[in-house]
Amino acid sequence: MKILVIEDELALLEEIKQFLLKEDFVVETADTFESAEDKIAIYHYDIAIVDITLPGGSGLELIQSLKQRNSDTGILIISAKNSLDDKLTGLDIGADDYITKPFHLAELNARIKALIRRRNFKGAMDITFNEIRINPQEKTVMVNDTNLTLTKKEYELLQFFIANKNRLLTKESIAEHLWGDDIDLVDNFDFIYTHINNLRKKIEAVGGTDYLRTVYGMGYKFTDR
Repeated sequence: MKILVIEDELALLEEIKQFLLKEDFVVETADTFESAEDKIAIYHYDIAIVDITLPGGSGLELIQSLKQRNSDTGILIISAKNSLDDKLTGLDIGADDYITKPFHLAELNARIKALIRRRNFKGAMDITFNEIRINPQEKTVMVNDTNLTLTKKEYELLQFFIANKNRLLTKESIAEHLWGDDIDLVDNFDFIYTHINNLRKKIEAVGGTDYLRTVYGMGYKFTDR
């Protein structure tokens, strides 16, 4: 899952980033209104953590921009203790939840995971697609009740495909989601085929179905249709 953290307190921004990286999220950051606006205009994020008070503008404007561009992005507000009106406005214009400074990183992590479950998997603790079952808490995958051993990227790839089942995903969007915004500097995305091919083989080796459909010249779909 790819997260954008928008926070002008640099020490807190770095603390959040390092914590979320250890939780195996792909993390991008912005510490000003302008830099956040640029990232929102170019890239897609599963979750945006938005501080309302920023140099150069309001986080509320960024929330509006996020909802207009990517309505499926989950939004978590970071707010000060005395900013009740801003929190309520943020929720009214599309934010999903808020957390008040100061906060524990473990609480932030719990809210992020709850938001991902609500938005992508209808609140389920386990993610299921036919015979495939993912436990995000334990980061385990079962296929036909057999444990599947995946690399970190294969696990993230499978979760991304199931979260976007029946949708066409381009190679560019897959690469950006799993490796971050800087991936657009690479010359080609051939390495994605290797990860997808390995994932297919591992699922089929334990009796699972290959749900990955190649849409030639465009990308991939994960579907049973």
